[in-house]
Amino acid sequence: MDESFIAERITELRLARNVSEYQMSLELGQSKGYVQGITSGKCLPSVKQLFNIADYFHLTVSEFFDEENHDPPLVLEAAQTLRQLSDDDVRLVLGLIRRIMRQTER
Repeated sequence: MDESFIAERITELRLARNVSEYQMSLELGQSKGYVQGITSGKCLPSVKQLFNIADYFHLTVSEFFDEENHDPPLVLEAAQTLRQLSDDDVRLVLGLIRRIMRQTER
């Protein structure tokens, strides 16, 4: 993994979420060119900002750096939310997902 990974990962996640660099910068509370500076390779985020960026995409920093993890942000957010539920609630959600999948297969 090299320095370009952070820029590429932010771009991948940002595009999947359909958010502009400008919008993401403002939503992170930064100047309008903040994200563009990172994605162009001009600068790297601080450790604190890296945590904020991961959180922005509903990821842990570990998930952000997982090169094998290229699920859409909504799938990652759903997985993170499921981890907070009880086993019984996860079974209910899983049953609902299976039911929806069966209906879409028809």
